[in-house]
Amino acid sequence: MTLHGKVALVTGASRGIGRTIAEHLARNGVSVVVNYYPTEWEDAEDTVRGIKQEGGTAIAVAGDVADAAHVRSLFDIADEQFGRPDIVVLNAADVRHAAVVDTSEDLFDAIFAANARGAFLTLRESAVRLRDGGRIVAISAGLSIIPREGTAVYAASKAAVNHLVRVLAREVGPRGITVNSVLPGAVLTQALQDAGPAVLEAEVAKTPLGRVGQPQDIADVVGFLVSEQAGWVTGQLIGAGGGMF
Repeated sequence: MTLHGKVALVTGASRGIGRTIAEHLARNGVSVVVNYYPTEWEDAEDTVRGIKQEGGTAIAVAGDVADAAHVRSLFDIADEQFGRPDIVVLNAADVRHAAVVDTSEDLFDAIFAANARGAFLTLRESAVRLRDGGRIVAISAGLSIIPREGTAVYAASKAAVNHLVRVLAREVGPRGITVNSVLPGAVLTQALQDAGPAVLEAEVAKTPLGRVGQPQDIADVVGFLVSEQAGWVTGQLIGAGGGMF
């Protein structure tokens, strides 16, 4: 990949998939702004420390993507520290599941604030602040296109992200900016491990490739999408679920 010298902002990058994406970009010569929710500062600092130990460049910046002022500040800090971003990866999310009848209004609002509103605010700012020829990648979810009991509100919030991505790709295309969604299937994050072996085995059984994904599987797809080689790919919903959907 030809990413050396680029600047990236990765939201929700203190752990899990977001952390792995940040590490992957840093290993390829990208200066990375590691955004994290304010309560996750220890994980974010650990992420940055690990990147620096491997010779990469990164800073940790707190911010709630559902807050427009915080989002603007993220871009301001990126610009001040490294220059205007070339890459934005939207990974921050509220991943909570409940049946429709068990979903309170407060839970609905919280999930849509983090996922749909957060994506909208980040995409809107990216469209203004990104360099021409830049790359935007939203981490969505396979659940946004496949119905599964107990996931309706989370899936709906991610479906909103998908549509924002497809429309924004048309709006910023004249500047050479690409915008895509990556839709992971089951990925071996802490949340899946905490769900227990029975859930893990069930997810493996649903996947034609016979395993669940690793965070690096998703980072590899993102790495391609932000590269020069992916300059002809935009407005796409790219499944990364081992054939699950």
